[in-house]
Amino acid sequence: MSVQEYLDKHMLSRKIEDAVNAAVRAKTPDPVLFISNHMRKSVASVITKIKARQILDSRGIPTVEVDLFTNKGMFRASAPSGPSSLMYEAVELRDGDKGVYLGNSVTRAVRNINDKISKALIGMDPTLQSQIDQAMMDLDKIEMKGELGANAILAVSIAACKAGAAEKEVPLYRHIANLAGKINHIIPVPAFTVISGGRHAGNSLAIQEVMILPTGAKTFEEAVQMGAETYHHLKAVITEKFGAHGCNVGEDGGFAPDISGFRDALDLVKEAIGRTGYNERIKIALDVAASNFCIGDVLHSANWSCHNAMAYGTSGWLGCLCTKYDLDYKSPNKSEQNFKSAEDMIEFYKELCAEYPIVSIEDPFDKEDWDHIKFFSGLGICQVVGDDLLMSDPKRVDRAIRESTCNSLLLKVNQIGTVTVAIEVVKLAKDANWGVVTSHRCGETEDSFIADLSVGLATGQIKAGAPCRGERLAKYNQLIRIEEELGEQAAYAGEDWRMS
Repeated sequence: MSVQEYLDKHMLSRKIEDAVNAAVRAKTPDPVLFISNHMRKSVASVITKIKARQILDSRGIPTVEVDLFTNKGMFRASAPSGPSSLMYEAVELRDGDKGVYLGNSVTRAVRNINDKISKALIGMDPTLQSQIDQAMMDLDKIEMKGELGANAILAVSIAACKAGAAEKEVPLYRHIANLAGKINHIIPVPAFTVISGGRHAGNSLAIQEVMILPTGAKTFEEAVQMGAETYHHLKAVITEKFGAHGCNVGEDGGFAPDISGFRDALDLVKEAIGRTGYNERIKIALDVAASNFCIGDVLHSANWSCHNAMAYGTSGWLGCLCTKYDLDYKSPNKSEQNFKSAEDMIEFYKELCAEYPIVSIEDPFDKEDWDHIKFFSGLGICQVVGDDLLMSDPKRVDRAIRESTCNSLLLKVNQIGTVTVAIEVVKLAKDANWGVVTSHRCGETEDSFIADLSVGLATGQIKAGAPCRGERLAKYNQLIRIEEELGEQAAYAGEDWRMS
């Protein structure tokens, strides 16, 4: 084939002429670079290669990382990880070989990406997020994504979303907003973890997290300053009362002093806020994670802790009827257990909300106790967030909306497996006038995707851990960059954090 025939076959003469004319009009000082970029933009991008690997999350536990290639470059994403409920959450596929990473390796999930998912997606347009996600769903015939693994599917879904943004030449948050049909970009109020307990820390505190929300800040940058200053004042308060060892931190970066009472934790935080001088500008949120310390009757099995029944797969277990809560379940002296009924807990929460500036409580009761959650939510005392209750599952969210069970969704993308379903479940919640909290997991990576997700979906709230530790700050720092990029168009949720 002659040069002229080759040029004619691929219509290169016309394309090169168009690129040269564009360079002339632009008066570019570097025509070769300009023409190269112009030619590259004129070619529609497709997925050309997908390569997955096993990396470690913030807990030192394996998770999945993906490099997705198009002719525009390489786009990397990783799947966050958390303790699975084994019931309503999408399956995090792990190898199970106790001799390697204590059974937590994800080489099967990695292999599924490299051998199956990559073959299905190569050649697809990265801007067509829903089609990419559906193609992966079609490969996995199990409802909870147990064949390929939700960790495998999610990592590819996020990487494709990043590639789609690059193809459109827009920031990731704008691409996500476009996928969701949104036009407003809201910078969320951060819920900084300042005290850790429950399953996230080795102290005696039953509650999982105490968080602060700088709702009175004018910008996200100011919110970060307020959060960081409060965090450091809290460190000083704890050091004065418990010594330096009291400042050890939990999985999310919150301090973990050896305390057991809810009020003990809240008093420390309240004193730290007072020292900053921010007072009314900072509110408090609790993640109770009450399923961790509910005690009840395991249906069709022996009476046992509901949490233990699920964790150890009790034979014949069908559910749990939670009858009381052990607020001292982590105490080594079991003779001092502090049992409360659900009715006692309601009164307890009412007292706490009256004494402290608490505006949000997550999972105040066991995840199957729909009636008491509904009753407490109906009191209108504070935002009631469903995490274990909902598992970001559209079916459970739909039920909670119909039954008016709670009034806010905790969005964890790895619980549902794809960007597309995350968009759908947020729309479901927003249409019901719920609040939405975009959330990290206890096993995090340096991937900052949820920062862009929170802005693109205008969730108004983000929970990414303490204002320390790199994997947590990656999200907060990305939001600072987004706010700077938006400039005068940046809208910090602030006092409108629930209904942004």
